[in-house]
Amino acid sequence: MKLSFRWYGEQDPVTLEKIRQIPQMHTIVSAVYDVPVGQVWSRERIRKLRETIESAGLHFEVVESVPVHEDIKRGLPSRDGYIQAYCETLRNLAAEGVRCVCYNFMPVFDWTRTQLDHQLEDGSRALVFYKDQLEQMDPLSGDLRLPGWDESYRKEELAELVKWYRQMPEEALWENLEYFLKAVIPVAEECGIAMAIHPDDPPYPIFGIPRIITCEENLDRFLKLVDSPANGLTFCTGSLGCASFNRIPELVEKYAAMGRIPFLHLRNVKLLEDGGFEESAHCSACGSLDMVEILRRLHRQGFSGYIRPDHGRMIWGETGRPGYGLYDRALGASYITGIWETLERLEGGNEHAASL
Repeated sequence: MKLSFRWYGEQDPVTLEKIRQIPQMHTIVSAVYDVPVGQVWSRERIRKLRETIESAGLHFEVVESVPVHEDIKRGLPSRDGYIQAYCETLRNLAAEGVRCVCYNFMPVFDWTRTQLDHQLEDGSRALVFYKDQLEQMDPLSGDLRLPGWDESYRKEELAELVKWYRQMPEEALWENLEYFLKAVIPVAEECGIAMAIHPDDPPYPIFGIPRIITCEENLDRFLKLVDSPANGLTFCTGSLGCASFNRIPELVEKYAAMGRIPFLHLRNVKLLEDGGFEESAHCSACGSLDMVEILRRLHRQGFSGYIRPDHGRMIWGETGRPGYGLYDRALGASYITGIWETLERLEGGNEHAASL
């Protein structure tokens, strides 16, 4: 297991120097953030990012993410040019030592929450998804904005995209994903890169827009579209786990045994009776997921991929990018390594120093 941490570049208030002080931290997960979606990331820009990260004593081996242009998801004639650019970016990333690329195929919106600063009982603030709040959100207004969403769309463009996807059958989205994979995965194989799709978050349709990377049946279908070790999952326990129909420990073990989880986001969520959820501290007792069992099953399968603590609460007065403060994610990282070290001692496995 290689411990990793998301970093949003030089403007991130969580600096590389602070991340480096987290015990057993290995890899920085980052991206070239100012290149428009669909354009090639130059090798020079990637090299500069790598050198910045390495100068802080960390590795740059995982990118999150290389966004997929909406024309690819929509299946427009222009998609071939964007896919060609995507493949060129993969080649440049591989040349600079990147080994895993996280991406998603969610139409229009990335992860969706209804509130970014809900105060929990302990006084911390967390991301939440409440059904009653969702009903008050109007995607056709063009005013919806959350961290992680593409900010390049004009208001009118955003509304038009929503209208487009509301007319798209789910099967058409599957066909467009397959077209993308059949073009990209052979390049990833040549480059030694593992492509790792992120589940839809939450894993069910919202705003009348189709979502397909949601459950075991669909994950199985996805992996069979191009049956290659280079076609894998960013297994996000929080994204899949916020739907009660997903049995997270069993799914983790299944796909780890298949060798199809190169990257894993580990976080906990508290499920609510109405189908909503609150993000919580990583500890099992704080949410609905058994984090120890998830890690135990990963360890049993000899997992050697990348893990990062995912969204954290804002605690101890910290301010910054919602979900991506330092303190709670650092606690999550230490929680993960503590469980993993215990599993190494009790169950054996790879050499202790090499496994963290």
